[in-house]
Amino acid sequence: MKMSQKPQETALSKCPGCEEPLEPGDLFCGACGYDLSAVPEPPQDHPTIAMAVPAENGAAAAPRTPAARPAAVRFDEPGGSGDFELAAPGVAPASTPSAEVSASAPDPRTSAAELLSTPPAGTKLCVACRAGRVDDDGYCENCGHAQPRERDHMEQELGSVAAVSDRGLRHHRNEDSFAVSTTALPDGSPAVVAIVCDGVSSASRPDEASAAAASAANEALLESLPRGTHPQQAMHEAIVAASESVNSLAEEPGQSMEHDPHRHRNAPACTLVGAVMAGGLLVVGWVGDSRVYWVPDDRTNPPARLTEDDSWAAQMVAAGLMNEAEAYADERAHAITGWLGADAYELEPHTASFKPDRSGLVVVCTDGLWNYAESAAEMAAAVPADAQLRPLHGAQVLVGHALDGGGHDNVTVALLPFAVPPQGAGSACGTT
Repeated sequence: MKMSQKPQETALSKCPGCEEPLEPGDLFCGACGYDLSAVPEPPQDHPTIAMAVPAENGAAAAPRTPAARPAAVRFDEPGGSGDFELAAPGVAPASTPSAEVSASAPDPRTSAAELLSTPPAGTKLCVACRAGRVDDDGYCENCGHAQPRERDHMEQELGSVAAVSDRGLRHHRNEDSFAVSTTALPDGSPAVVAIVCDGVSSASRPDEASAAAASAANEALLESLPRGTHPQQAMHEAIVAASESVNSLAEEPGQSMEHDPHRHRNAPACTLVGAVMAGGLLVVGWVGDSRVYWVPDDRTNPPARLTEDDSWAAQMVAAGLMNEAEAYADERAHAITGWLGADAYELEPHTASFKPDRSGLVVVCTDGLWNYAESAAEMAAAVPADAQLRPLHGAQVLVGHALDGGGHDNVTVALLPFAVPPQGAGSACGTT
């Protein structure tokens, strides 16, 4: 079961940055991303007075006092519609940041000429003020904001597939991972791959598990598809390869299992879901509770969920003991019954093959997203109308939808537009 790490307690009732109300246990402000763990201690009765440091011209320069810095920044469009883009470090946002982050105004000591000048090639600019350069410690030299760690927010667009992953607003690190790629079948036709993995927080090193699984599955598919392996068989083999990769994280050199029966206790673990578009087929595979949705381009046609969760709630519904609403309202709903890891009961990769008869969008995501758009209809409503043409923007919007909903978990989504010629044949599908 994915368990959130216990957040650091704070006695603050309002965010020091934007004065928005806080909830007990918040690590960051849900409105502006203020790092609550960086709140300075109350001033002492006899504060130490910093001595001036001589400047190069002999004049005394004011001491540089670091301020409390937010750990993450998110841009919202005015109106709070949720339809916005998240800017990664070094990538200019598509729109002007709202007043939510306007408090991070350029330092008045920075001249207009410096702000307007074109920075040298390769210069990393602050994601908050878009003006200051980022120092070696990861802070903006202009406004002082801490920049997101590389894995806190990741984006990738590769041809017709795109993916975005974000730490969310409550976790202190991103335990999700993804891999997207393209290759060619033996006949030269294209194949598109998307793998999304969610680390199990209650296990050790979940971030390493998800990264290892995503990489291994992707590499296995890139090796088998060009050889002519059927995409559904290739997906099965990729999940097995991912499982072996995660299992290897629990191995300790020089110590055999028979000498230490508890060696795999709390072993690294993750879920996996993937999709392959090849030869007119859509193949999905999964272990755990990450999902794949189908959203037709023509929204008058019904969307669909293409996977079934390995979870307590899904088992209750399948057994007829509860309806779906009752099962997912239970506190045990998200306890997973299948995962990749050395302590998994048994590896049971699920695969399914579909031949869509119309164009649509494939949404591959972790529960960090579908918790805020659980049904197929809700997911379709959250997907922008132009996501087929702008998959990266569509993925950014969906991540924003989860963050606007509360961002209680890491969130990762990959979008694969699936184009079908007008004369496409009827549909058929099979599952294993």
